[in-house]
Amino acid sequence: MAHRGKSRPAKHNRPKECIAAAPCQVWSWDISYLPTQVTGLYFYLYMIIDIFSRKIVGFRVHTEESAEHASRLIEQACIDEVVSPNQLTLHQDNGSPMKASVFHETLKKLGVIPSFSRPSVSDDNPYSESLFKTMKYRPEFPSCKRFESLEDANKWCEWFVEWYNNEHLHSELKFLSPACRHSGKDKVILAQRHDTYLAAKEKNPLRWSGRKTRDWNLPLTVSLNPNKNKRNNSSIENINLSCMMVA
Repeated sequence: MAHRGKSRPAKHNRPKECIAAAPCQVWSWDISYLPTQVTGLYFYLYMIIDIFSRKIVGFRVHTEESAEHASRLIEQACIDEVVSPNQLTLHQDNGSPMKASVFHETLKKLGVIPSFSRPSVSDDNPYSESLFKTMKYRPEFPSCKRFESLEDANKWCEWFVEWYNNEHLHSELKFLSPACRHSGKDKVILAQRHDTYLAAKEKNPLRWSGRKTRDWNLPLTVSLNPNKNKRNNSSIENINLSCMMVA
C-alpha cells in the first residue's frame, strides 16, 4: 500500500473547517450498503444529515450507485428545506457519485458549495459515519434476516428516519430530538428544564453539591473538521490569561 514511484506522493490537505450557526448551513451525506438475501448483492442508502440539528433532511434507497440518484436527492432536499442559493455547504467523501460532473452541475445550479473529505479518511465525514452506525446498531435493523426487496428496505428506512428525527433523544443535543433543534423549539424546552431544576434545588438544596444546576445550554455553532491550530492557540491564550490573573 506504500507509494512506490519515483515521483512524490500526492498530498491531501485537511478539508476546510465548515461552521454551522443555524439549520441548513452545512449538510453531510454519504452512501451506505444495505444487505440483501443474495450474498454479495446490496442496496444503496443515500442519506443527508444537517450537522447543526442532526436532522435527516433526505434519503433514498436504490439498487446502484449513481450520480443521477444523488442529484435528484439533493435537489429534492433543497426544495423541502427551502434552501437559498449560496446558503448551504455540502460535505461528502470522494466516491464516484460525489465526483461525477452531473452531480457537480446540480450543485452549481442549486448554488450549493461542495466540500470533500480526504481519500480514505473516514474521520473527515464523522456525522454521516456516526449516523450509519446508529442505524445499523438498532435492534430493529435486519442484520440477520436481511432485506427481501427494495420496498422492504425503503419501508424500514422510512421508519428509522421518522424515529431518529422525532423520537430519538440525541445525547449531543442535551437529549432533544433533532426535529426540535431543527425547528427552533429547543430553546423553549431547555429553558423549561432549567426552571424545573432551579425549583427542585430550592425545594431540596441538600441534593445539589455545587452552586449551579445542570447546564442545559447548547453550543451556538457546530463545526465540521475544526481547525486544531485555532483550538490550540485559543487554549494557550486562555492559559496565559489565567497566569496573568494569578500573577
